[in-house]
Amino acid sequence: MLPMVTGFINYGQQTVRAARYIGQSFMITLSHTNRLPVTIQYPYEKLITSERFRGRIHFEFDKCIACEVCVRVCPIDLPVVDWKLETDIRKKRLLNYSIDFGICIFCGNCVEYCPTNCLSMTEEYELSTYDRHELNYNQIALGRLPMTVIGDYTIRTIMNSTQIKKATGKLLDSRTITDY
Repeated sequence: MLPMVTGFINYGQQTVRAARYIGQSFMITLSHTNRLPVTIQYPYEKLITSERFRGRIHFEFDKCIACEVCVRVCPIDLPVVDWKLETDIRKKRLLNYSIDFGICIFCGNCVEYCPTNCLSMTEEYELSTYDRHELNYNQIALGRLPMTVIGDYTIRTIMNSTQIKKATGKLLDSRTITDY
């Protein structure tokens, strides 16, 4: 009789412990209901990038003097600069400029050290392709400016939490996510 009573007591204790764990996990689940959403519906919603975001590099062919500073400061010697020396005017003439974004680490050294400011970082981050050779951009592809996320009316833009804090100057709640 005694082992049967101790078995019932152990069973009761295990039942109470399991109910406590279920209650704790339910409280954790309820605490997550008031948080901001983390995921976005990507093709239809896009995050607004910060102003210091380092995306695809934009290149202005007319400003470049073929000094090759960008190649020297690049940690992987990535930009390919082809030039020809014009002997009559003793200046370099730029023939071709290309960057392979499959190899680029987006450090921004080329943009920072360019003496003529012919390189700049854009907010474009959609560089995925099926063929890695399509990531090798020449001066024509680098010269195209991407459409801004804010300027595209087909996409709903979503501000990140630091931009919302700056814009509103108040604490965040789950209703201040998008900018309609």
